[in-house]
Amino acid sequence: MSGRAQLMWDEAVTGYDFGPGHPMDPVRLALTRGLVDAFGLDREVKVVAAKAAGESTLRLVHREDYIEAVKTASADPGAADQSYGLGTMDDPAFAGMHEVSALIAGQSVGAAEAVWRGEALHAVNFAGGLHHAMPGGASGFCIYNDASLAIARLLELGAERVAYVDVDVHHGDGVQAAFWDDPRVLTVSLHEHPRTLFPQTGWPEETGGEAAEGSAANVALPAGTGDAGWLRAFHAVVPELIADFRPQVLVTQHGADTHFEDPLAHLAVSLDAQRAVQAACHDLAHEHAEGRWVALGGGGYAVVDVVPRSWTHLVGIAAGREIEPTATTPEEWRQEVFARTRQLAPARMTDGRWPVSWASWEAGYDPADRLDQAVLAARRAVFPLRGMLA
Repeated sequence: MSGRAQLMWDEAVTGYDFGPGHPMDPVRLALTRGLVDAFGLDREVKVVAAKAAGESTLRLVHREDYIEAVKTASADPGAADQSYGLGTMDDPAFAGMHEVSALIAGQSVGAAEAVWRGEALHAVNFAGGLHHAMPGGASGFCIYNDASLAIARLLELGAERVAYVDVDVHHGDGVQAAFWDDPRVLTVSLHEHPRTLFPQTGWPEETGGEAAEGSAANVALPAGTGDAGWLRAFHAVVPELIADFRPQVLVTQHGADTHFEDPLAHLAVSLDAQRAVQAACHDLAHEHAEGRWVALGGGGYAVVDVVPRSWTHLVGIAAGREIEPTATTPEEWRQEVFARTRQLAPARMTDGRWPVSWASWEAGYDPADRLDQAVLAARRAVFPLRGMLA
């Protein structure tokens, strides 16, 4: 079993810390690892600490001048250059920022290498998924774009088709930008509509550059979308695109900030629906990519109630030992939560909405419904470019 899945983890990733009061609280990583261990999943996977991404790897996506700016801010946070998005309210500079950001990137690159080389069928880096970082700048709590770096390494190793599916509540703008003109990479993002949420991109009309038309797909969901709509939209767009593209590797980003308790966004998705999409991504990898699956974390700012449970489900699915939604969270973990946060931990691995259900797109749609309009806009924008029926 240990060779089947890898969990990428180095305790030092919890040093990715923008300071007190910042939404990206690294306790969410520590609590996730604690819950994974409490369920015994660490014995079902091979836990691997990959080395930090070196400069040559970082340059696969990021400009040299930006890397140097990160290093400067890392050595002296007061010298952060805001023209690179560093030292801002979203991305405050902190000592050691370069080193820990490169370490997180290294875990995702290591995950990609392990899957491509057959050392693992699935690999998870829930500290990763920092999808907003751009080639030349930090953005949205993201310094280095580990998801893009993992994909770039796969291409460097010889992959000809890599699919990236992003279900974070925010548009996966940095990954889309990195591969905008590369037809070898299909990027699919399911997110809250840019009218109502950062980064104000991810419109259906964004379908790839001239050299790669139809290589980007964006499903922009109306604020307030819940389980049934979110799952309907996912299944109405993602499986058909993946089947058409036939990726050799599937890379997925599982930001937990679609949740109804998340303080930074406006969707109303439950933990149970998040688990269902994680399982669907696992199945898509097996159906179309010979099982090769790299799964990343992402956003998620309900750091006690949501993030650890969501990503523990992800690890369980990757490990082939799914955690039942009805399972009780282990007492030792609940004690850890209280000791670290002085908050009461959730008692079960469900929001009480399991099993989740949705109406299939194939059964018909309502052109007056806002959710169906979002799905239609995505399908009509990108499907014909790929020779598919919208």
